[in-house]
Amino acid sequence: MDVKLPKLGEGADNGVVVGIFVKVGETIASGQAVMELENEKAVASIPATAAGVVENIFVKVGDRITVGAKILSVAGGGSAAPAAAPAASAPKPAAKKAAPKAAPVVAEADEEPLETSADEIVNENPVASPSIRRAAKEFGIDLRKISGSESGGRIIATDVQNYLQRLLRAAARPATASSAAPAKPAPVQIDFSQFGPILKKPITPLRKVISRRMSESWNAVVRVTQFDDLDFTKLGELRKKFGAAYEAKGIKLTLTPFVLKAVAATLKAHPIFNSSLDEVASEIILKEYIHLGIAVDTEQGLMVPVIRDVDKKSMLELAKELEMLAAKARDRKITADEMKGGTFTISNQGAIGGGHFTPIVNLPEVAILGLGRGALKPVVRDGKIEARLLTPMALSYDHRVIDGGSAARFTVDLVKAFENFDEALVKI
Repeated sequence: MDVKLPKLGEGADNGVVVGIFVKVGETIASGQAVMELENEKAVASIPATAAGVVENIFVKVGDRITVGAKILSVAGGGSAAPAAAPAASAPKPAAKKAAPKAAPVVAEADEEPLETSADEIVNENPVASPSIRRAAKEFGIDLRKISGSESGGRIIATDVQNYLQRLLRAAARPATASSAAPAKPAPVQIDFSQFGPILKKPITPLRKVISRRMSESWNAVVRVTQFDDLDFTKLGELRKKFGAAYEAKGIKLTLTPFVLKAVAATLKAHPIFNSSLDEVASEIILKEYIHLGIAVDTEQGLMVPVIRDVDKKSMLELAKELEMLAAKARDRKITADEMKGGTFTISNQGAIGGGHFTPIVNLPEVAILGLGRGALKPVVRDGKIEARLLTPMALSYDHRVIDGGSAARFTVDLVKAFENFDEALVKI
């Protein structure tokens, strides 16, 4: 009986094998984790859908596999019922060719005349997966104008990307000469070993995702960064006052839950910062929920788990959830769903050090808050010099949606939210 890769989740149909837990000849149980698969920013354990003795293993670490691909085969002790779910994915084996085709398809798209890529309908009845159709509908893409590269003309994500690239080149063409060189020069490979000893480290799928998302944000967002200092003196006092009560509950009270509460309150007063820009529909989407992303520094790279409904949760609930999500992110056990749906992101470098910096907006959000390391500094208050715990703050925002005056008012109110933090919110 073959064990196949089950459906990974909404919009996910492939991943890279990063670990295999079983060997040929080993007896496994149904539901036992047999391997780990990396998809986007999450690593998930894949369970066996049948029990028995492992006869063959069809994958190895580093392979990119798709839903329905055979992982291993077992003999004896199997159950037909568990195998039913992956069997439903059997018609999708052709998707296994998607990754190898990506590079040549892009190359062919670059060589294709622009005149044939914009408005011409090439297929009246396009074939595509539900996730591709949903994405096309969301972004206003007519699938009839896209040629599918898979068997039977099926459209995959790479085909959509190539189509969008051709549209972008066509849009930029009138502004340049017909023979103009591409804006980004082709990469050049340099043999650095000629200058001395080197080590080579493959770019991980996670690093590729981070690189792609940061490039998309840099190229799309008209970013402005507003700087100020936040007075954390009262928060430090409240943390010291109630820290023992939280520890009695098994939770460490850090300054981050205070930040979450203060930001949530300020977002309610300034909903434009809790929005997204829909360029297709020419609309600004104001969200009536507050889901805050927290940038977590891990050995593999930056991850941003999302804490949902921050405005509706207590400080104890926030501290507990924050601790759990941060641990899952560092252990690469966080799921893709736990990193979706954020409305505003907070990047806190205080534990590492540093001062002001310019965080990059986490699309499709329109703003991000960066915090540096707090330090005691002399401040004049009521004509007297006092030592106050000041933390450098950097608010980056999308100037297409948010004006400078709005950003200044948001910053002023955020400073007040920290200085006047309600002690009742901290009490258990």
